[in-house]
Amino acid sequence: YDQQALSLDFLELLLRFLPTEYERTLIGKFERDQQPAEELSDEDQFMIRFSKIPRLAERMNVMIFLGSFGDTAQLLMPQLNAIIAASMSLKSSSKLRHILEIVLAFGNYMNSSKRGAAYGFRLQSLDALLEMKSTDRKQTLLHYLVRVIMEKYPELTGFHTELHFLDKAGTVSLDGVLQDVRSLQQGMELTRREFMRQDDSPVLKDFLKVNSEVMEKLQADSKTAKEAYESAVEYFGENPKTCPPTTFFPMFMRFIRAYKKAEQDIELWKKQEAAAKEAESGSPGSEQQPELPVQKARRQQMDMIAELKKKQMVKEPLIYEGKDGAIEDIISDLRNNPYRRGDKARGSAKKRAAGQSLQATPDIAL
Repeated sequence: YDQQALSLDFLELLLRFLPTEYERTLIGKFERDQQPAEELSDEDQFMIRFSKIPRLAERMNVMIFLGSFGDTAQLLMPQLNAIIAASMSLKSSSKLRHILEIVLAFGNYMNSSKRGAAYGFRLQSLDALLEMKSTDRKQTLLHYLVRVIMEKYPELTGFHTELHFLDKAGTVSLDGVLQDVRSLQQGMELTRREFMRQDDSPVLKDFLKVNSEVMEKLQADSKTAKEAYESAVEYFGENPKTCPPTTFFPMFMRFIRAYKKAEQDIELWKKQEAAAKEAESGSPGSEQQPELPVQKARRQQMDMIAELKKKQMVKEPLIYEGKDGAIEDIISDLRNNPYRRGDKARGSAKKRAAGQSLQATPDIAL
């Protein structure tokens, strides 16, 4: 088991040239006929000597395992740790849970309880928060949601700091990692069996002494990663069998990036408003200033919500035919029936009265 004499690459190449059963039969017939080996080519002579090594395939596989175990273990451990950390941080984050509660409450508010309050929504609906935009297409529903959180629930604004390793976990193929761990365990068992046959081998003895604990930790971490991931996915209402890490974690990453971008937009609009007010205060008697970005954003948000409420209170309200009260159906319908500003429409007195009766819920003040 001299790793210096036979490199890992050479062993993997040599493994492809192991004698087949047919070749072993021909070699046996040649030796029984007592034909001189000198008549054979160098390659055939090598094959004869090669085939006489006892347990050739097992010993070569053990040597390959010895040479590759360390690097493979070093690749698998960070991936398992990322899955564990990301899954546990998502499930334990109280701020994220409250953020999602506000999203659900906002969806139920928009739905106006026509078919009862929704008890939950699919994570993919978070992407839909970016799809509904204002008339100038500068603001999304997420901007309004972020503004509500910044003003009413400022303690939740740094929710993403409670989440760890989502980006790394989102690149991990958990099934592939678990299969690799099982392959390493099979290789370790093969090495132990070979050591039982050759207990005088210092190479095998030292390897097992040093790496047995590493293998046990890999097995324990793989079990923990699998359980933690399945628990997190089920906690958020998804199916771990159909929702791999490469799908699950990126949904949160997209939401976090969009949330941060919306925060930056709102802060920029506030700075623009402050600058405009300062300029206005320094120019007394000037003509009426144009509508500021923040003022325009607030007005459009109010118009948007008012229009949604009007749609719910007309004589024949629209009934959502999708899953009961699901926010994704609500947003999808809103996308198919674009928002129109109320100041450009001439509704009936009944509709105007209905629009004036709009009141905010205690949890989400408009």
